Amino acid sequence: MKKYLVCLVVLLSVILISCEEEASSFQESFLIGKWQSGTVYYKYATNYSGATWDTSDDVTEAEAQPFTWSLVQAELTHIHIMEVGGNVPKVYTVTELTVSKLTYKDNFGKSYSFTKL
Repeated sequence: MKKYLVCLVVLLSVILISCEEEASSFQESFLIGKWQSGTVYYKYATNYSGATWDTSDDVTEAEAQPFTWSLVQAELTHIHIMEVGGNVPKVYTVTELTVSKLTYKDNFGKSYSFTKL
């Protein structure tokens, strides 16, 4: 009887984990557009390219750093394309994505929140 109980608990755990993963999927189309958090801007295009700039560093949209992006369930990946060559990947976990709000956190637990313009 204990063996069946253990199997039942394991099965329920797997089902709950699977449901949790499905619930953390976000609509990619909501990401398309220009987002702002203070002086930091991100622009996401439909062709999976993007750009980021910070006006406090006296950088304009025309001078923005390009990146490519992907959104798989809750994992948002930016591959920043460096001027001197090479790419820098940054991976975030999206916690909220609506038509007007984007919130995500990095692997160190720092949260970022943006509003769509």
